[in-house]
Amino acid sequence: MSTLCIPYNDSLLAALNASRFEFESEARKAMAVKLFELGRLTSGQASEMAGVSRVDFLLDCHKFGAPSVQWDDEELAGEFPVQP
Repeated sequence: MSTLCIPYNDSLLAALNASRFEFESEARKAMAVKLFELGRLTSGQASEMAGVSRVDFLLDCHKFGAPSVQWDDEELAGEFPVQP
């Protein structure tokens, strides 16, 4: 497994009122959510990157402004047929 290192100042932790663990966990989740939203990762791959279960990952997507599902018009019509 490879590791990505992103340098940041401790002043960032103080500004966010977060511990190192909280900040790094949130940053990892944010990156995983964005890659999932872009279609670059599956929800399973993204949840693994985020370090959480797939269900927890999908439930948390909204916290980052991303949908947990992306349906096109045809899929929506199939799930929710228009009533006359």
